[in-house]
Amino acid sequence: MEQEMKDFLSSLPEGFVAEALALTSPRDASRLSSVNSFFRSAAQWDSVWATFVPPECLPEAIGGSMKEVFLRLCDHPIIIEQGNKSFWLDKWSGKKCYMLAARQLSIALFDSPTCWRWKSMEKSRFTEVAELISVRAMEVIGNVNTSILSPNTTYVAQLVFMTTSKAYGFEYQPAEVCIGPFGDNSKTRMMYLDPHARTRRRLLGPRGVGSSRRGVFGVPPPSEDNCPKLREDGWFEVEIGEYFNKGGEEIEVEMSVVEIKGGNSKSGLIIQGIEIRPKHCV
Repeated sequence: MEQEMKDFLSSLPEGFVAEALALTSPRDASRLSSVNSFFRSAAQWDSVWATFVPPECLPEAIGGSMKEVFLRLCDHPIIIEQGNKSFWLDKWSGKKCYMLAARQLSIALFDSPTCWRWKSMEKSRFTEVAELISVRAMEVIGNVNTSILSPNTTYVAQLVFMTTSKAYGFEYQPAEVCIGPFGDNSKTRMMYLDPHARTRRRLLGPRGVGSSRRGVFGVPPPSEDNCPKLREDGWFEVEIGEYFNKGGEEIEVEMSVVEIKGGNSKSGLIIQGIEIRPKHCV
């Protein structure tokens, strides 16, 4: 039976198999290429990988095979819009991904040198990041139009940031995060911005020190689900939420990270931006 299947596959025109692979995803095309040499050869066709590369990313100047172009767009984000946004492709699905730089976000009191400082960091893909000096109420908001996203795709938004060695103020009061159409805050939830919140809570107990407003009722304890996660690039990320983009419409989606209830001073947060990427369902 296995030999009959091999004989059948070898009798098919390679171009026919390439057309079939183009209807799958980059992940499936790569997996099928490992089945045998026939599939491996068909999976190298430019017509396969051209379907995974958005038309606007196909200038002749890029050069190389279509598979090389696709992988380059996955591994090397392109800086666009005067350096305030980056674009790349998801290697699993070929869907579009973006990161909005801190300069493209709406940050309350961003122009006050006593509240925020703009500086360059070698680890950032953008020329500037925003470092929090001192505020009591923090508001960070980003917007993206669904017309630039891939259709029929569930996206997840992440705040990408670091903390300095002297960061404080985020230990006990989580931020309220939300994503949805502009003006819709019905899916607000709480996320901690302190990467060490779980450790601090175990060592110091459920109530904060110094401020009677910390550790209030209704605030969830730090857990694996509501605390920052360390990325491969050395930054932390905290999930703002998910949004399903149907496509065919131009909707302004708002992503917000707000902490105005703690009432305590906050410092030491370094914001690179907000990342919007496809959700992987394993």
